[in-house]
Parts: sequence; C-alpha cells; structure tokens
Amino acid sequence: MAIKIVVDTSVFISALISSTGSSRELIRRCLKGEYQPLMGNALFSEYELVMTREEILAKCPLNNAEISALLASFMSVSEWVFIYYLWRPNLKDEADNHLIELAVAGNAQIIATHNIKDFHNSELLFPNLSILKPEEIIRS
Repeated sequence: MAIKIVVDTSVFISALISSTGSSRELIRRCLKGEYQPLMGNALFSEYELVMTREEILAKCPLNNAEISALLASFMSVSEWVFIYYLWRPNLKDEADNHLIELAVAGNAQIIATHNIKDFHNSELLFPNLSILKPEEIIRS
C-alpha cells in the first residue's frame, strides 16, 4: 500500500518550473503509484491559483496545455479527501492550516513542502505526521 502524502503547492510549482530535482521526482513517484497523494478543496484551489500566475508561467518550460495535462494526471491518482473537522488555530501562518487538516482527515504520513519552518511551533502535535522536504522523502 502506497504511503499517503500531501504535496504542498510549493512542491508542485517547483516540479513545474524545474525539469529535474526532487520535487519533479516526487511528483513522478506519485504518478507511478509509489505515493498516494491526497487532495482537498483548499489545496486544489491553491494549485490552480498559483500555477496560473504570470511569474510562474514565465519560469515554466511547459505550455498551458502541458501544465493542465500534468495537473489532470496528478488529480487522476490523487485521493479526494473531505475535511469535516478543522484544527484551527494551529499554525502561525493561517494559510497552511488546510494542509494539516487534509493530512489528518486523510490519515497521511507525510506533508511534502519546501516551507518546513512554517510548520514549526504548532499548537497541536500530530506524532504520526512528518513534515519533510521532497529531497528527504526521495532519499528514504
């Protein structure tokens, strides 16, 4: 059974921008079924919002159709999770709380993010949930 994982927007966008690297490799492994990505309303909306920003599109080697195809492929392997209980306030950055809620609701073992510091000093601890950078996940 694949490890359940929440892929933060920072990781997905990094995978779009760079044709190599740990973020791209993590997305590739999700698409191959090595990890089971979880998805929810807030995270999907954030993906759509950020990936259409002009500064992101300018850095991305993919065209709009390829970006849409990659997102559709990623969504096809993602498990949609409904969140019924909010764990707020928990993080200092309110915008990141939805990742914790998605991970807890979907019983994820990992949140993959480039913003590890945003998850330090949380009010609630979830001992079965690891917050890791893509390169740490790939190495394990």
